[in-house]
Amino acid sequence: MSAADSQNVVEVRGVWKIFGTRAEEAHAAIDKQSMSKAEVLDQFGAVIGVRDVSFSVDQAEIFCIMGLSGSGKSTLVRHVNRLIEPTRGQIYIQGADVGGLSSEELRALRADKIGMVFQNMALLPHRSVRDNVAFALELRNVDAYTRMQAADRVIETVHLEGYGDRMPSELSGGMQQRVGLARALAADPDILLMDEPFSALDPLIRRELQDEFLELSRSMRKTTLFITHDLDEAIRMGSRIAIMKDGEIVQIGTPEDIVTKPADDYVADFVKGISRLKLVFAHTVMKPLEQYEQTSGAIPSVDACPTADPEADLDTLVNLAVDHDNPILIMDDGRAVGVVTKDALLRGMQGET
Repeated sequence: MSAADSQNVVEVRGVWKIFGTRAEEAHAAIDKQSMSKAEVLDQFGAVIGVRDVSFSVDQAEIFCIMGLSGSGKSTLVRHVNRLIEPTRGQIYIQGADVGGLSSEELRALRADKIGMVFQNMALLPHRSVRDNVAFALELRNVDAYTRMQAADRVIETVHLEGYGDRMPSELSGGMQQRVGLARALAADPDILLMDEPFSALDPLIRRELQDEFLELSRSMRKTTLFITHDLDEAIRMGSRIAIMKDGEIVQIGTPEDIVTKPADDYVADFVKGISRLKLVFAHTVMKPLEQYEQTSGAIPSVDACPTADPEADLDTLVNLAVDHDNPILIMDDGRAVGVVTKDALLRGMQGET
């Protein structure tokens, strides 16, 4: 399938970024022999920012990229709108090769297709909330009436009604972050690049904005690359999560995949303190009917057992198990497909599935 035929909104193929005057020399050496980030720095004075990264993001998906400071996550996301040029590799936006765009086409991509939200909003202090939100449209020479109408619509969307005439200095940190999100949404882009947008906020405000963004994402169907160093936030926000270390992606998966099937010790160490109650589901811990019959005998009747669907989380299953002695029957389209015992629940909570 060609890039033009792809259904992916964003596709990253084999992207490398090596910083330094000897970047190409370093890359040639890496091609010949496996070299760590530290070895490349020592031998060539070059820094591997991104190392052979590939992934794709679907329409309306929130794809979280997480890692510790220096893992390469922010460097990676800046390749998507070509704020950083890759050393090697290709990036496609809706089938178009970003690296092959002319200067004019690249400006149009950034203005029309992609919105960015940063941790530091860099709001213009001498302009009102409305003017800050409309600023990108002003740069595109959109007429004053149209851009103010657009700004007012998106200000309402992010729950800042009545604050359009306020100055940024009159707003709390959470409200300023809403202004930044509104500014990114004003041009109605297809893709949002969000680089640790909530990390500087107090926990309660942070959670409130996470909830609001999830609701916005569902209603507006924006495709989002969400950068964070916080696994709790990644699990809460992401449809899928990519975990980075030393410029590489070490695992991509759903929150359940990441928690229950860590790819290596690095990922396992990340997730060891995470509660599984809202992340692990019945289809993961249940025994299929045939297996249950072989090990436990006859399958209990539907009338005698609590029931749940395959997507019920552990928290839901625990609440059912507390009130019943019999195992839980997992039903799909009106028929039993599996059984969850109390032993299976305990193993699931402990990370054994």
